[in-house]
Parts: sequence; structure tokens; C-alpha cells
Amino acid sequence: MPGEPLQVVQQRLLAQLGTTGVAVPRQVHGAAVVAVTEPTVGYVVGVSEGDGVVTSLQGVAGAVHVADCLPIAVGGRGAVAMLHAGWRGLADGVVAEGVRGLRAAGVRGALGAAIGPGAGGCCYETGDEVRARFAGYAAINGRLLDLAAVAAAQLRDAGVDDVRDVGMCTICSPGRRFFSHRSDGAATGRQGGFAWLR
Repeated sequence: MPGEPLQVVQQRLLAQLGTTGVAVPRQVHGAAVVAVTEPTVGYVVGVSEGDGVVTSLQGVAGAVHVADCLPIAVGGRGAVAMLHAGWRGLADGVVAEGVRGLRAAGVRGALGAAIGPGAGGCCYETGDEVRARFAGYAAINGRLLDLAAVAAAQLRDAGVDDVRDVGMCTICSPGRRFFSHRSDGAATGRQGGFAWLR
């Protein structure tokens, strides 16, 4: 509810997730992925510097905060990862790092992924130098870059067979349902992406 103290909102979220803790990295638009191996209690922001969280702990959710970057959940039997993937992270390999983290956590079988709302290929205009980083992907239309198409290709390249994309753009979705750095500026809020074991 609007105006509620942050701690109340976080406690309600923990109850809805059915977890005792949420671990959020100190995001820096890079490719490092943090392994959370100790139980987390409460909503902990800044567990370590990175743009992804991997955990095999029951009762702990990995989370990222986004406002145009993609939240990407990846998981397999025994561990999950939650990734923060903007153009820098995608260019630097955050998806491959997330999959490596899952394998290091003991996941040996099939992996699945869900790509959440982010700046869409319909709206995400970038400079030439950014698009040049993704020249090998079918993700460029004029000055527009499709982050989700890049992420899906990188997930498949990393061995993730089941890749699903919600196909929602944070910039132009009807009803202004998402926070968007591009639309609203740096002071906008953030939505969260969460992955946890049941």
C-alpha cells in the first residue's frame, strides 16, 4: 500500500514468497554473480557487489532491483539464480556467469529461465557504440536494441533449454505499470525480480 514503511512492505513480501530471507547484491552493471551460501534473515540489500545471486538454500530468495534492465531468473534442480541484466551486464557476460554459478552450486540437469519486464526492442534506443557490442545478435532494428532477444540467445548459448520471456516493455507498457529509468529519470522507483527454491 502507498505510504507504508519499507520494513512493513518487505515483511509482507517475505510472507508472500514463503521465505525467511531475501538477498540482493549491490548492483554495479557488471557480470559478477554472488553465491549466497549462508542463511539470510530479512530483506538484505548489498550482500556483496555483483549483478546476480545464486543460492541453493531453501528459504532464501535471490533478488535484483530493476527499472529498464532485465530481471532474469534461471534455475534447475537444487539451485536458482536471479540476474540483473542491462546492456553492460549482457555485453560483459552476466548470463554465462549466472549459469556457471548454478553449475558450481551443483545443478547438473536441465535449466529453465524466465526473462522479466525490461526496456523492449520497441523503445530501447541506443548509441552506435552500444549496438556494436551486439552486432552478432538478431536484436537490432535501426537505433533500437532488443535486450530480451540478446538475453534469450545468451541463455541458450549457455545451455538453458527452456527460455521464456514475458514480453513486457517497462517504457511503453499501458497504464505505466512499471518503473522506467528511461521514461521517469534516475529518481524513479525499482521493481524486484525474485528466484527461490520451494
